Amino acid sequence: KMASTYESFNLRTTPEKFYIEANDDGCVDVLAIDRVSTEMTLTVRRDVPASAEARQICGLMGTMRLVAGMYLIVITKKKKVGDLLGHPVWKALEFDIISYKKTILHLTDNQMQDNKSFLSMINNVLHTDGFYFATDYDLTHSLQRLANTSPEFQEMSLLERADQRFVWNGHLLREFIAQPELHKFVFPVVHGFIIMKSSCINGKVFEWSIISRRSCFRAGVRYYVRGIDSEGHAANYVETEQIVQYNSAKASLVQTRGSIPFYWSQRPNLKYKPKPQISKTINHMDGFQRHFDSQVILYGKQVILNLINQKGSEKPLELAFEKMVTSLNNGMIKYIAFDFHKECSRMRWHRLQILLDAVSEMQNEFGYFLVDADGKVLSTQEGTFRSNCMDCLDRTNVIQSLLARRSLQSQLRKMGVLHAGQQIEDQADFEKMYKNAWADNADACAKQYAGTGALKTDFTRTGNRTKWGLLMDGWNSMIRYYKNNFSDGFRQDSIDLFLGNYAVEEADWTTPLRDPKDWKFLTLPIIMVVAFSMCIICLLMAGDTWTETLAYVLFWGMASVVTGGVILFNGRDFVDAPKLVQKEKLD
Repeated sequence: KMASTYESFNLRTTPEKFYIEANDDGCVDVLAIDRVSTEMTLTVRRDVPASAEARQICGLMGTMRLVAGMYLIVITKKKKVGDLLGHPVWKALEFDIISYKKTILHLTDNQMQDNKSFLSMINNVLHTDGFYFATDYDLTHSLQRLANTSPEFQEMSLLERADQRFVWNGHLLREFIAQPELHKFVFPVVHGFIIMKSSCINGKVFEWSIISRRSCFRAGVRYYVRGIDSEGHAANYVETEQIVQYNSAKASLVQTRGSIPFYWSQRPNLKYKPKPQISKTINHMDGFQRHFDSQVILYGKQVILNLINQKGSEKPLELAFEKMVTSLNNGMIKYIAFDFHKECSRMRWHRLQILLDAVSEMQNEFGYFLVDADGKVLSTQEGTFRSNCMDCLDRTNVIQSLLARRSLQSQLRKMGVLHAGQQIEDQADFEKMYKNAWADNADACAKQYAGTGALKTDFTRTGNRTKWGLLMDGWNSMIRYYKNNFSDGFRQDSIDLFLGNYAVEEADWTTPLRDPKDWKFLTLPIIMVVAFSMCIICLLMAGDTWTETLAYVLFWGMASVVTGGVILFNGRDFVDAPKLVQKEKLD
C-alpha cells in the first residue's frame, strides 16, 4: 500500500496561532503553528480554542520567509484531473498567502515596497498554471520506478520518498521535512502537465494519461536559463510519462527533454533572436559527463535527438554537442542530429517519418514498462530518448508525441485492445483526442518556460500545418519577444525566490530589488518616440515646399533611426534582467 497524507483540512486562526485540522474520518490530529516563535507542533482537536476563525483549505504548499517575516501558503481550491491506478489526482487552482505577523507597521516604506514585490513574485509563480498533487499516490516517480522499490521505501512518507527533482514546494516544506510527525499534513506538489482520458477502441475501454514533470533544478525562463549548471542539471528539463491502463494491466513509456547540456547562454538584448554564446572559459566536460552519468543511472541507455538547425547561429551548438558525445565515448549514449526546420520546411511534415524510421530499431530495443493484470512485470524500459531543440518546446514536443504514439500502438496490441495490423492513426476519435492532449502538453510546458503557448501545435493537433497555425505562431512569437525582453527578469526572480535559490533575510536593510536605472533607460526611448512621431507629423502636414518637408522628415527620421540604433546597441541595458540571483556569468 502506498504512503498517504491527510486529504482535506480546516485552517483555524487565532491571533497567536494557526491550527490546521485534518478532516479525515476519526482523525484528531492538529498541526499548530505559533505565529510569533514560528514553531510547529502536533496537538489534538480539543486544544483548539473555540474562538478560532475557521475556513476549509485543500492543502499546504508550505511556508516562506519574506521581509515582513514568515508566511503560510495554502491551497484554497482544487479540481480533480482523474484517477491514476485508482488514486485521485488533483490540480491546485487557487492559493492564499497568509502572514504570521498581524501587521507590517514595523517596516520602513522601502521594506514594505520590497515585501510587496516579493509577494507579487510568489503570486506570479503560483499563478503559472500547472501545479498537481495526490494525497495517496507518489506522482514524482514513474510506474517502473515505483515497481522497483524496497519495503523500506514503501514505509516512507510521500515527502521522504519523493524524487527531489520534481518537488516544486520542496523549499517551502523544509521546516516540515525536519519533523517526521508532521509529514501526514503535507504532500509534494509537482509542476508541469497532467491529462487523463478514458478512451474506447474496438469496444474496449481503457485509461490513457500523460504526466509531464518539470525539474525544479536549474528552473527558470527561456533566455535567462540555458544549458547546464555545475551539478549537471539541464535547463527546462522535463520527464514525460505516457501511461495506459486496461483491465488492471498497465504500461508506461518515459521520455525526457532538456536544454543542450553544456555551458551556453542566450541573453536577451532586444534582438528578435539573440545569438547563442558557448562559454570559452569553463570546462564543459565535467558538467556534461555529470548530466549523462545521472541520466544513464536513472533511465538506462540514452538516445539524444538533437533537432536544432545545422546552419546559422544554432550550428556551433550542434557541432559542440556532437563533439562532446564523441569524446565521452560511452556505449550507453547515442547521438542523432535531425535538422527539423530544414527537413520539414515548406510544410513537408511527412518527412518526420525519416527520423522515426531511423530510430525505430532503438525504440524496439528500449521497449517500455508493461505489467499484466496479475501484477506480473512482462517488460521494462531499458533506455530513453532525450530530445532537445533550442527551447525544448515546440520541435521537441512534435517528435515526442510521434515516438509515444508508436510505443502506444505496440502496447495496445499487447494488451489486446488493438487487433494485429490495426493502426492508431485509423482510430479517428482516439487519434483526435491523442493529438489534442499532446498539443496541450506542449502549450503547458511552453507557458511555463517561454511565457506563451507552444508553436507548431496546429500540426500536433491536426497532423497538418495550417495557414491559421502559422498566423497563431506569429502572434505567439511576438508575445514571446515582448515577454522575453520586458518581463522575464521578474519571472526569473519569482522562480528563484519560490525555489529557494534566493533567500530573503527578514527586515533586510537592502535588497537587490531597488536598482536605479541610468539616464539612458529613461531618455532614449522618449527621444525615439518623439522623433518618430515628428517624422510622421511632418509627412502628414507637408511644409510650404517639398524640399522643406523632405528636410524635416530626413532630420526626424535620422534622429529616430540613430536613437533606435543606440538602444539596440545597448540592448542589454534595456531588457528586464533578473536582480536576485547572479547566474554564472558567461563570457
